[in-house]
Amino acid sequence: MSMHAPTLWARLFSQTARSNWIWVQFVNYSRSHVMSVLEAGIVRGQLLIEDHEGKHVYGESDCKRPVTMTIRSDDVWARIVLSLDMGLSEAYMSGDFDVSSLKDMFDLWIDNRHTLRGLTTLLNTITAYMSAFAIFALGKQKPSMALKNVQEAYDTSNEFFQCFLSSEMMYSCAMWSDADGGIRGDLTARGSQPDDLHNAQIRKIHHILNNARVKPGYRLLEIGTGWGAMSIEAAKLGATVDTVTLSIQQKVMTEKRAAEAGVADRVRVHLLDYRQLPEDFKGQFDSFVSCEMVEAVGLRDHPTYFKVIDWALKPDRGAACITATAMPEFRYTTLQPDDFARHYHWPNTFLPNATYFPQAAQQAVPGRLILHSVEDHAMHYPRTLREWGYRLEKNFEGEVVENLIKEHPQLADPKSLEAFRRKWFYMFDYAAAGYAKAYTALNCWTFARPEYPVDCCD
Repeated sequence: MSMHAPTLWARLFSQTARSNWIWVQFVNYSRSHVMSVLEAGIVRGQLLIEDHEGKHVYGESDCKRPVTMTIRSDDVWARIVLSLDMGLSEAYMSGDFDVSSLKDMFDLWIDNRHTLRGLTTLLNTITAYMSAFAIFALGKQKPSMALKNVQEAYDTSNEFFQCFLSSEMMYSCAMWSDADGGIRGDLTARGSQPDDLHNAQIRKIHHILNNARVKPGYRLLEIGTGWGAMSIEAAKLGATVDTVTLSIQQKVMTEKRAAEAGVADRVRVHLLDYRQLPEDFKGQFDSFVSCEMVEAVGLRDHPTYFKVIDWALKPDRGAACITATAMPEFRYTTLQPDDFARHYHWPNTFLPNATYFPQAAQQAVPGRLILHSVEDHAMHYPRTLREWGYRLEKNFEGEVVENLIKEHPQLADPKSLEAFRRKWFYMFDYAAAGYAKAYTALNCWTFARPEYPVDCCD
């Protein structure tokens, strides 16, 4: 299905004989169960399902934007009963159904989730709890596991990420302003302009660097290099940057791009785990940044993470800016089960929340990192994700696909390649719906040394 290992249930579907009597009965039961839940559970919006038995309409009769699902294989019903969120995503990637709009489907789910609780079955509940406990157990990850997670998330190929990211190669949320049409500018008559995403990403980078109080002559530590956009921009401001990554492909591209930008002498890329920093880093940094990386740290390593920041910053001055996708307090839990995003894009990630994270810092290094501010940038993510989708739709062809298949021969199978393509479009809309509905947050925390005010001058 993709470069990521399929789930247990996905492997079952690939091996099960569709003519098996028991399987057929289970699929029939699953279809009946799901449709009965939809009948009572869709109270906002409308869902139209088209399958071999005709059309089935659920929800409001006068809905202006109904969601139409066209069922290609009845396996979709069994997948939902067995693993719900994961099952629906795997059904889409496998081509078991098509939908008029992924975004509208996710909006429909979020709007009706409280009345669709009947979709939660004993089977998918057991699966969810098992995966949640497994992720919790992995909350303190060995460097070898962290390396594996990074390789699965980012070492697809540089060329693939270039086909949907803007020129600076920032794989995180942009920040939109009126200059590029704002957070909905692409949906207005103005539309999406070629430089909008790049300009919004540079704006976000400077916002984070400003929060971290980066100045000419300062030394900056970055954990999570990406493809070098943050470190290169900081070097252009006159800072010296040490940036840490576990991705070989990212290290190679960052060094190449730093040289092209004329700042290779001020950007040093280190291929190592953040817990294995050189001893001479101790107390040497004026600033620290980490952009949408801490999700991969794991709950049980948060104390270590903050201790590393404290250890690296100068003892009497320094600021740190950290951004991460987060769970709002109303649904935050330390037991976070495997789901589509964790399994197929960012393995074993743990999402903090806005109020827990500062508490974790104080518990790890009491009084050493003082919370200065907390921001929520979630409203900026849906357009970022849409912009990536526009680019992927346009550029996923020709050499991009040929080079991807060379690096990952399993994608030479047309079904696997299509599953890979659908996986990315599913993710863009899956994530966008969560941010747009405030179901998911994107927090930005700024910490500083005690008595190190924002306007501190040398």
